[in-house]
Amino acid sequence: MKSSGLEFITIGQILAPWGVKGKLRVEVITDFPHRLAPHSQVYVGRQPMTIAAAEWQKGKAIIKLDAIDSLEQAEGLRGQALEIHHSQLQSLPEGRYYHFQLIGLEVWTTEGKLLGKVVRILSDKSNDNYVVGGDQGEILIPAIEDVVKAIDLESGRITIEVIEGLLNLNR
Repeated sequence: MKSSGLEFITIGQILAPWGVKGKLRVEVITDFPHRLAPHSQVYVGRQPMTIAAAEWQKGKAIIKLDAIDSLEQAEGLRGQALEIHHSQLQSLPEGRYYHFQLIGLEVWTTEGKLLGKVVRILSDKSNDNYVVGGDQGEILIPAIEDVVKAIDLESGRITIEVIEGLLNLNR
């Protein structure tokens, strides 16, 4: 897998200490929650740490890091990102991409018109939608086969087919 240029990728956000023995409540922002399993290596403040224990409660992970043993130490991590090194990324099937790989790519129509760059991705049950910022303001592009014709990470470009009703480019 080609490196995206990002050395560390955020997989969670430390919300708050959990109890008095150094456990942390974490908002998980990865499609691979098993990354938070015991013995997994993660980074906090770019410092490597090992998850000693993990459990789930109401959709949040409760983890114990090997180097954090007190409420005070845990409190010091509040709000920090829980990251992995890019070398820990799992390979995705052909045609699938991590969101961070798509943010910043230019979006072009098949007719050669630049619409802007992907600024964020909205996930929905049916499909993702790329929020593209450009001269027309923000445009929502559904990440579906009928619209997205090519994604080229090397050239930093997404090519889309403008289907009826998708865009009003004559504004």
